[in-house]
Amino acid sequence: MSSSFLPVLAASLLSALLCTLGILTIWNFREWAKKSTNYFMYFASGVLIAVAFLIASPKAFEMNDRGPVYLLAGFLGIFLINRFMGVYICHERELKRECRIGLVGALGIAFHSLVDGVIYATTYTVSIFLGAMATLGMIFHEFPEGIVAFSLFTKSGFGGRKSLFYAFLVAALTTPIGAIVSFPFISSLQGPNLGVLMGLAAGVLAYVGVGHLLPEAEREAKKYGLLAFALGILVAVGLTLTKGG
Repeated sequence: MSSSFLPVLAASLLSALLCTLGILTIWNFREWAKKSTNYFMYFASGVLIAVAFLIASPKAFEMNDRGPVYLLAGFLGIFLINRFMGVYICHERELKRECRIGLVGALGIAFHSLVDGVIYATTYTVSIFLGAMATLGMIFHEFPEGIVAFSLFTKSGFGGRKSLFYAFLVAALTTPIGAIVSFPFISSLQGPNLGVLMGLAAGVLAYVGVGHLLPEAEREAKKYGLLAFALGILVAVGLTLTKGG
């Protein structure tokens, strides 16, 4: 097992960079960004689904006998958190659309970005290959996430420069923060204990691909969207076969 901090830091900084690129792209080239973002989501969902079920889950099951339980816990946990922030907070505060677009949207993206950092710390601690595969899927959803973050703040009434700054804080900067803060604890774990986090991470990866990115992409289905989705799966499968599983 690799406990090197450098790959974790590099992956989290790359994610932050691509997220920032998404923010800058929609700020300067809004039409192109709107046309292209769904393809990034389709591709990223394909990669993450394949990584979750073909690589991360088997590794978690190997490391911990209760791996399937933690896989389910990770999937349901992130689903319930999203559900709580996206529905119940807004309902209780009776802010409806404004709440979803502003507060909850920003909190949701910030939470996801923090979790991204934790996933990098977990997967690279297990193996460099697993971390690289997770990174491949995660970084392709950072670009559209930056676009979405910027859009949330502009729809909430913030100006262009403020939206850019807040989107960077919420969507980009939180990923390296999550990786840096969680790595010392995660890197000290071994065997079954690390398998617990691996199972949780596999569940989160599966949810992000199946329950978050794919439905968002399907809201505005593109002509070649399924091709981008299939390409993401094939890339992950091909790299897995090259590695030998």
